[in-house]
Amino acid sequence: MSACRDEHDHGDHGHGGHDHHHEHDHSDDITPALQHSLYQHIVFDQITTLNETETGSGRDIVKKTWAESGEVEPELKSDADEEVIINVPFTGQVKLHSILLRAPADSSAPRTLKVFTNREDVDFEVASDLTPTQTFELSQVNAVQEIPVKRALFGNVRRLALFFEDNFGEENTRITYLGFKGDWMPVGRAPANILYEAAPNPSDHPLRGTAAQRQQQFGGGFGQGQ
Repeated sequence: MSACRDEHDHGDHGHGGHDHHHEHDHSDDITPALQHSLYQHIVFDQITTLNETETGSGRDIVKKTWAESGEVEPELKSDADEEVIINVPFTGQVKLHSILLRAPADSSAPRTLKVFTNREDVDFEVASDLTPTQTFELSQVNAVQEIPVKRALFGNVRRLALFFEDNFGEENTRITYLGFKGDWMPVGRAPANILYEAAPNPSDHPLRGTAAQRQQQFGGGFGQGQ
């Protein structure tokens, strides 16, 4: 379920955790690697991390660009035990496609990831009691894993809470890079057909009328109750 960074999203998933060595110019691969990147739509100043050894390290691994994704430092290391939670808000509405993750290829790598959407209250107690939007079993690879999500479950995301529940045997979990891919849309500026779909009564959809009438009926209503 994961793809390695060295494949640069060309769809070759058959190499497992082995290092890949190519003779082509890797600078040519930066464009496909950045397609659908949500990097510029993350509110970095509002990222919070629970159980991090060094304050701000969770935010720092998200702030790494794709070009920096292979760098070991900075890294996020859990503190008291192997559990860690990272809360990531976005500047608008996101349709999430995949999560990008890199960790050391040893037993400190995260093993189970539970993801929650649109919750601001996810701490370890809530994460233990709440049913996650989706759960992932991760791999130990010396590369960036691209972890596809069930897109039907992540079509209207304003924030993500990522609960790394355990690792492959170490006392502390370590992660060196975290990124996201998907489609972004500013809140309140959706296309008209999405406005209509969000309306409570399909019979109210205007087929004709002035823009002012449509704005009066639907303006400001999108996003409420999503």
